[in-house]
Amino acid sequence: MAWIYLTVAGLFEIGWAIGLKYSDGFSKPVASLLTVAAMAMSIWLLSIAMKTIPVGTAYAVWTGIGAIGVAILGMILFGESREILRVACLFLIIAGIIGLKLVS
Repeated sequence: MAWIYLTVAGLFEIGWAIGLKYSDGFSKPVASLLTVAAMAMSIWLLSIAMKTIPVGTAYAVWTGIGAIGVAILGMILFGESREILRVACLFLIIAGIIGLKLVS
């Protein structure tokens, strides 16, 4: 269950990071409220996952999921760069997450 909590925490991290963009510096109330709620949920689920997953592994996976998700959504939603080297680096993050899962 801890890995499920960690995965969902990572998804909420993606949500709050993208939410920061939409909140426009916390000037838009609805987007700001949703962003803060996603932050709280992400941290809470991460803390539950850390009860059984080592802290270094949990944090690295959590930030990795967030980084990959936000980078992909940045490309889709905001027209950010899709350079091959950037995409290759995302695959390196994925490889790292898989490696951490295999050794934990």
